[in-house]
Amino acid sequence: MGVTLRHFLVLGLLAFVVTYLCVPLARRLALRLDAVDYPSARRVNKRPTPRMGGIAMAAGIAAALIVEVAGEYFFGWAGFYIHGTDRAINHAGVMCGLLTIVCVGAMDDVYSLKPSVKFAGQILGATIIAASGLLLSSIANPLGAGFIQFGWWSYPLTVLYLVCFMNVINLIDGLDGLAAGIAAIASFFLFLIAFGRGLEETAMLSIILLGATLAFLRYNFAPASIFMGDSGSLLLGAMIGVISLMGVMRSPTVIVLAVPLVIAAIPIADTAAAIIRRLYHHQPIQQADRKHLHHMLLRKGYGVRKSVVIVYAWTALLGVGAWVMSNSHGIAVWAMIAIMLLGSFLILWRLGIFDQVLRHHYHGRHTRQEDKPRWYGRHGR
Repeated sequence: MGVTLRHFLVLGLLAFVVTYLCVPLARRLALRLDAVDYPSARRVNKRPTPRMGGIAMAAGIAAALIVEVAGEYFFGWAGFYIHGTDRAINHAGVMCGLLTIVCVGAMDDVYSLKPSVKFAGQILGATIIAASGLLLSSIANPLGAGFIQFGWWSYPLTVLYLVCFMNVINLIDGLDGLAAGIAAIASFFLFLIAFGRGLEETAMLSIILLGATLAFLRYNFAPASIFMGDSGSLLLGAMIGVISLMGVMRSPTVIVLAVPLVIAAIPIADTAAAIIRRLYHHQPIQQADRKHLHHMLLRKGYGVRKSVVIVYAWTALLGVGAWVMSNSHGIAVWAMIAIMLLGSFLILWRLGIFDQVLRHHYHGRHTRQEDKPRWYGRHGR
């Protein structure tokens, strides 16, 4: 490989250090702007807790990328941005798209934007990324030879893909450290898989994201002193989407596309259940409720930390499965995907994620008193 493991580790460490140092600054800024979650009946925090932690992670990611570009320009590092031969992607445009997403999230943290405005901002950021050439343009035909080309559909598919990842992470961000931990585990396994397959830029972005999320977890794990807010959850979702698209563009195989979807199967399934549940009850998709996976774990009697650790372990198990899948071939790949997804679905079923859809009396005034949640999530999701 042109880029060494040491190179990757230095960039990841830099993202860690910068994020770690910037979190207290982000906390002060959030307090000054009153971007604070105050205790209430529908929040878990017992004291006012600032959000906007996402800008600290954004600073760590940006610092690592700036050092990478400077190293390539001034010191001739082997890399992707100055001396790379691939000009299909406008990397500056991709960074502008990510910055737009962070700004939209930060504005929501401060001003509580209308869902339609926030959604439009997500689409804008994703569109900038797609217009920069980072596209889901083709995929190897899983049923035969050749590739499936998406043509002009590449643009709306890419925007949809990125927006879905943003909202998947945003909706799972209901307990201290949950979203950041899932993103850290996902980025760790994405790094292992990308490094093993020679996808250097994908590996670099993965380890930078890993460094930033681990540093933030120092402040965000229960009891959290700062929340990531939408500036963080939208950034993490967009980054995971960008990393996976980078991998698909370098190696357009079904395995590369399936890996991030398998690793993120828990928040994806939780989000899908939430959408089905709200459509079933004729509620707006963006309407908050308290029937997500983490709520179910809490209602089973687990505390905040235990609930988070359970989801961590589950995500790590899926990550191991994705790594095994990436080193398998033929029918073994599909068998691994089926086993992991089916297992996750059955666990979610047993936890009662789909009960709200299957049982009419959960809706409206017919909800039984004993079924009403005893705990209210921080974001009401």
